[in-house]
Amino acid sequence: MKYTGNLVLFGFMGTGKSAVARRLGAFLDRPVIEMDELIEEREGMTISRIFAERGEDYFRERERELVRELASGQGKIVATGGGVVLDPANIRDLSREGLAVCLTARPEVILNRVAGESHRPLLERADRLETIERMLKSRKSCYEKIPHRIDTSGLSVEEVADRVLGLLGNGE
Repeated sequence: MKYTGNLVLFGFMGTGKSAVARRLGAFLDRPVIEMDELIEEREGMTISRIFAERGEDYFRERERELVRELASGQGKIVATGGGVVLDPANIRDLSREGLAVCLTARPEVILNRVAGESHRPLLERADRLETIERMLKSRKSCYEKIPHRIDTSGLSVEEVADRVLGLLGNGE
């Protein structure tokens, strides 16, 4: 029997959600929904600008609306934004129609992966590693609510995608 539910990738920024989602989408021939990109498209501005001009609360409201929309239907691969786990209802809703997987990575790996990026509003500070460590610690209990976790620190995108597919068992 073919797996028809959604595949939802949760995790902190820089853990590989977007790259793995694209790989899974190509392999499974399914649409890939990048939550942050879709919010940017709908708002007509970058997330950094949304945070600066409208605030994090406004962004989280748009995020919650999108979760409600994406939670219905099946057959999608969803790469969530890093902070979507801050609202337990988001985890619950996105997990209802699919396989939820949390991608993790060591703080120094995350820092290395996001080092050249300027579109991370929560990391726009001098002490980026300390900020990552603090945020990971504060979100730890949120990530632990997701039943499946894959540490992407030493893995390629293909290896992570293979592990996600392995969680489907014989479904695909």
